[in-house]
Order: sequence, then C-alpha cells, then structure tokens
Amino acid sequence: MDLNRSLSRFITRCLPRQCQLCHLTIDDNSDLKSDDVELNKQKDHSRPNTDLPLWCATCCEQFFSHEPRCQRCGLETLKPTKLCGQCLVDPPAWDRLYCVNNYQFPLSKSVQDFKYHGQFWLAYDLATLLKAQIPQPAPECIAVPLHWRRLLSRGFNQSRSLAFQLVSQWQQQGENVSLNNQVFRRRYATIQQKGLNKKQRRKNLRGAFVLRQIPKYKHVAIIDDVVTTGSTLTPLCQALRKAGVERIDIYCLCRTPEPK
Repeated sequence: MDLNRSLSRFITRCLPRQCQLCHLTIDDNSDLKSDDVELNKQKDHSRPNTDLPLWCATCCEQFFSHEPRCQRCGLETLKPTKLCGQCLVDPPAWDRLYCVNNYQFPLSKSVQDFKYHGQFWLAYDLATLLKAQIPQPAPECIAVPLHWRRLLSRGFNQSRSLAFQLVSQWQQQGENVSLNNQVFRRRYATIQQKGLNKKQRRKNLRGAFVLRQIPKYKHVAIIDDVVTTGSTLTPLCQALRKAGVERIDIYCLCRTPEPK
C-alpha cells in the first residue's frame, strides 16, 4: 500500500492533476474557487485539507453534508441536537455516529467505485474525508468483517481498507489509535443487504458474527462504508457491550435513512 501511494504521489508530481469530478486541472481551478472554500469553512463545518489527489477544493466541498444531524443516530435533523426524537424513544446500540454525508452524489459514486468496481485506491481519499469529521478518534478501531467467500469475489474488504487508511493517517499525526482486526469473525456468508428492508436485514444477519477477542479498550469505534438501518452494526455493538465496552462510536462514509 505504501509503495503504491509513493508511486502515485511521484506520478502526480510529474503530471498535471485532473479533478475526477469536474475534470479541470486541480492547480488551475483551486485558486479561482478558494474564496468559496473559505466561506464554507466559516459555517462551522469541519473540513479537511482540500489538497486531495483526486478532487479539487471546490468539488471536495460537494462531498460534505451541510445539514445538522443527530449526534447519536447520525440522521439529518431540523437543528443540531444530541438526541433526535427517535433516539429519545428507541436509541441505537451505539453512542455516537460520525459520517461524511448521506448516500448521494458525488459521495455515493465514489463509494460504488470503491466497493463494487475494484477502485481500492480510493480508500485513502475517502478516509481523509471521514477523518475530517471526527474530532477525537477512539483508541481502538474495528472494521466490519467480511466473509472469506465475499472477500474472494470482491478481492478486498472495503471496510478494512478504509479503516487501515483512517488509522494510518491518525498514527502519522501522532494519535494513540490502533486497528484491531481480530475482534470479530464472520461466521457465514449472507446475501447482500442492498435492497432488503429492516426486518429482512436483521434476519439475514442473525448469528452472522462471532466475538473472537475482547477489545483492549473500553472505548472503541466500528468502521463501515455505509450505514442504513444499522442491522449490521447492532449485533456487533451488542457483543461489545457484553464484553465490557462502555462507549461505541461508528465511523462511516454514508449515513442514509432506511428505506420505507
């Protein structure tokens, strides 16, 4: 991974960088749109360093949500709040959720390319976007496990790749955070969650995960690419609670309302 990244950086230094969204040369249009970026930064939204290899500063802004969200479930609300009405009545199994945006363009396209079209190199840039939304990382991060059959067909675990890049960037900044891939095992291959309703998703994942190792810390984060109903995360959180974990954060690229 480090060799690929070094080679990529060498190539981008030698060749003009083209934004993958607007297709303009990044160095040429960054200055023209820098005022827009600074204006958005003043709206009290966390923003990353916009010098990303794949997107110019202005297109980078399009990945982020400008709507307030419930801190617990991560869904959009009318105004900033720690707990939305639904979480007051029936809170999710985790304590805090951090995301980049809903599952919508252009983030949705990047996630699809990353997850289904084998563009694993997007993990670094997507992790950079997600890292900007998390003020203080949990000391121990856990990627949602993938069954070995799905791993063979897809070629890689997108959640683990995202988690690796996220933790690596924090470690380079001196953060005391680690990635633990030994906590869970996926017991059997389930059908894809996409297209299933909440009840079907829960049934599909019943008994799918096994806790193999108790986390070292009482505060952990689970990393996934997309959160919809939370059916994948709920059994993981429940197992962590039984193991003595006190706080569970969720780090995901997309948080989108469940299908009606």
